[in-house]
Amino acid sequence: MLTTGQLLAIEQLQIECEAHDHVQLKLNWEMLRERDAGQLGLFHYENERLVAFIGLYAFGSTVEVCGMVKPGERRKGHFRRLFRQAMEKVRQNGCKRILLNAPAGSDTAKALMRKLGAEYAFSEHQMEWQERPLGETDGIMLRPATPEDYEMRVRISVLAFGDDEADARAMESHVYAGNTDVFMIDVNDEETVGKIRVSREEGQAWIYGFAILPEHQGKGIGSKALRKVIQEQSAAGCSIHLEVETKNDHALRLYESVGFKAVHAQDYYSYHGG
Repeated sequence: MLTTGQLLAIEQLQIECEAHDHVQLKLNWEMLRERDAGQLGLFHYENERLVAFIGLYAFGSTVEVCGMVKPGERRKGHFRRLFRQAMEKVRQNGCKRILLNAPAGSDTAKALMRKLGAEYAFSEHQMEWQERPLGETDGIMLRPATPEDYEMRVRISVLAFGDDEADARAMESHVYAGNTDVFMIDVNDEETVGKIRVSREEGQAWIYGFAILPEHQGKGIGSKALRKVIQEQSAAGCSIHLEVETKNDHALRLYESVGFKAVHAQDYYSYHGG
């Protein structure tokens, strides 16, 4: 596990970088808090203070990369050195796809992506629920996932997300920390049609991995499931957040229909080495 000191140093560096650059970085805190330093991060310290950090986040055979450098320590080669080390670690782990993550509003990040030879791939909205009345959620049950749901979770990921089966099996084998719940979505006398994951951190509830089997889409099931999650997390005092690809019109319309609004955007770039 990352130590308390490492986590605090990452958090302080993130706060400083975001305030200086007027952006929001995506550092996947859900993963940071449950993975060890060797697997997840590369650090550079100057005078015992963290001045550069790169996080590696594996999702099956895809790895996402996000980094930051203390404003006063930029243009000194810190990022380049850490990035070379990160790419060596990625190669050793046999990842098939590398995605570099950058805040959509950062011209500095865009310039860096060009220098690295990375190609723009897609963007994601980070959305937050805006309080509003919610309709009924009758006919929908969210139940905690059990080991017996593993094959169904894999099937849902393959059919709804188009994931490679090996990647889906790796992702669905993951054991989450105590602040994360995986729910199965049941209808019609316990017929399982979807899944959703909720992670809570410092008063925020984040929705991940939400999917409905294709043959059950368009029936209002997803909307009801989302409203049920919103009701439960809002009642617990949490703000509710999620991420969605900007070109996913169907998902965007669904999220907007229950009260989500885009508040930030992240760009992803494909990196092929070099």
